[in-house]
Amino acid sequence: MHEFKVWAPKPKKIAVKMADQTVEMVGPDAKGWWKAKVQMAGNGTDYGFLLDDDTTPYPDPRSLWQPHGVHGTSRVYDQHAFAWKDRDWYGPPFGGAILYELHIGTFTEGGTFDAAIERLGYLRDLGVTHIEIMPVNSFPGAQGWGYDGVALYAVQDNYGGPDGLKRFVDAAHATGLAVILDVVYNHFGPTGNYTGKFGPYVTDRHRTPWGDAVNFEEAGSDEVRRFFCDNALMWMRDYHIDGLRLDAIHEFMDRSAVHFLEQLSAEVETLGATLQRKLILIAESDLNDPKIVKPIEAGGFGIDAQWSDDFHHALFTLMHMEPEGAGYYSDFGSFEKLVKALTRIFVFDGGYSRYRNRSHGRPVDGLSAHHFISFIQNHDQIGNRAKGERLEHLVGMKRAKMAAGLLLTAPFIPMLFQGEEFAASTPYLYFADHEDEVMAKAVSEGRKKEFAAFGFANEEIADPEKVETFQRSKLDWSEVHEGKHAEMLEWFCALIKLRRHSQSLNDGDKNHVEIRYSEEKRWLEMRRGLIAVICNLGNEPATFGAMEDARVVLSTIEGLCTVDGKVEVAADGFAILSAEYESID
Repeated sequence: MHEFKVWAPKPKKIAVKMADQTVEMVGPDAKGWWKAKVQMAGNGTDYGFLLDDDTTPYPDPRSLWQPHGVHGTSRVYDQHAFAWKDRDWYGPPFGGAILYELHIGTFTEGGTFDAAIERLGYLRDLGVTHIEIMPVNSFPGAQGWGYDGVALYAVQDNYGGPDGLKRFVDAAHATGLAVILDVVYNHFGPTGNYTGKFGPYVTDRHRTPWGDAVNFEEAGSDEVRRFFCDNALMWMRDYHIDGLRLDAIHEFMDRSAVHFLEQLSAEVETLGATLQRKLILIAESDLNDPKIVKPIEAGGFGIDAQWSDDFHHALFTLMHMEPEGAGYYSDFGSFEKLVKALTRIFVFDGGYSRYRNRSHGRPVDGLSAHHFISFIQNHDQIGNRAKGERLEHLVGMKRAKMAAGLLLTAPFIPMLFQGEEFAASTPYLYFADHEDEVMAKAVSEGRKKEFAAFGFANEEIADPEKVETFQRSKLDWSEVHEGKHAEMLEWFCALIKLRRHSQSLNDGDKNHVEIRYSEEKRWLEMRRGLIAVICNLGNEPATFGAMEDARVVLSTIEGLCTVDGKVEVAADGFAILSAEYESID
């Protein structure tokens, strides 16, 4: 027997339809819930809901399995049937984390959870502690980034479905790796979203880049908030996920006394206490507001960490020298901005932003840098470029190494993007598979129009809807141990090993970061305890005073050494010096 339940305050009557059986549901109750117990239904039963006099069976908004795609019927899935082996798993501490973002469909040639399992040992040996996987909730078509998901409780079937995700998480834990899942609570995808037929999941009182906003504050919002909170708790409880990355929380429109993020973080903390595991919440936000990561007790939302875009923008513009006026990059491009990102977190902490044409952000006070995640590459910063170029494609090996060196010695929690560590030759492009022909054409034409303004010809822009675009974005694992790819991998392994074994580099106190720099000569020296990091982007060698008892532990310059207490770093050179002999060796 199985009990079907659905929140649907809109219809006047509902029935659950299975193969050759239709059962009227009882309801609605005071909150809008309908229920029906079906004796012959159980794990593996396909079903849909009939709403009023509509003869189309619609998928369950809380469907755990969509084997027939997002437009098809749902399938009952027993969350308790999987035999977990991670009983003693607690996970590594987040303060010393090395994150690695990956997309299941392109991480391996097979593009499945099982195929990704084969690479877990590689990630462990690299020094990764937490894998952050892009959304795996069901989305239209066979390939996509996952941010247009519509069945938020179901796992994309061609990745391996719900059991496939559980096998992946179980194997990751057995390998010593925590798993963070990217979830999208700010909108539903444009095709295959049937939640509006059941209840007021969105509201036209607010607009987002994707249309009407999720209803976090209007009539019916109690159950909408419950929908998303229950979704978060499900991933952590039933799939043993260690944390969630919340996409674009700046598009949450919520003026409630208790903000949705505060509610979510409180419920996740309670679940963690129940499970005896530390569960992590990470936010993507461009608000530059430290309130997001402040504890609830201090008036914040209680989120554990947030992405730090300012560091990326500041470092990228120095390495690549983006042209003046290139969108948000126009606010960056100086050493002063990079130094502020390294020492104060937010470059814009209340000051005027030329790109936004207004003041932006507020200062970060009294918070560890471990509340902020930094990166020099991620799915957005690569995939939203016209040709999906990675950093090494744009700036070459030497500067890509320098960027990696600054990333992995910065006070924040560092995150890598799949293939970054071996300078992957493959691009990472934007791809989708909208089954609606009108939508697919609009996406393809929109992509061309967007980049035509930057001087790109139509033939230069890969069509997101073509399977070839998806295939081109898959990593080529055959190149990992060849030529420059092996050289970059060795560099990343050394940097991560240094960070993991250095007490200075694991110090999250941003007040312990000391920096000297020259805007004119384009060099920077950062000291963190017993570690000195020197980056010279200038055209001339630069000489620096070495720390007592320090030695060069990593450098892009062959044979670099300290002489008479000084070290000379060549143009476009990078070096790390350390006096932490024992901890590094």
